Amino acid sequence: MSNAARPVYLKLRDLIAAAIIEGRYAEGAMLPSVRSLAAQEGANPLTVAKAYQQFQSDGLVAVQRGVGMYVVPGASTKLRERERAQFLAEEWPAIRDRIDRLGLAIEDLIERA
Repeated sequence: MSNAARPVYLKLRDLIAAAIIEGRYAEGAMLPSVRSLAAQEGANPLTVAKAYQQFQSDGLVAVQRGVGMYVVPGASTKLRERERAQFLAEEWPAIRDRIDRLGLAIEDLIERA
């Protein structure tokens, strides 16, 4: 599915996941409020809430009643492992096929890294 065709809540999920993996939302840190992130990203608050709910269902964030959501310990590692597995299963085969079609050698790729 092209990025343009992906539902907004999945795009938000990817954005939040990247921020957790990169440490912008560190383990133990509070996530922005639903309203704050919605305003920042130009999204509907219900859409942001749906993305947050997915993280909560996956055990990556927890709710502290009256305070907000925070990133649980181990979330970054879990997300990185999931993102790696997804990349290798869904994206890498097409990239590998294109590398082969173009006749690129590993040395060509390494020298451009």
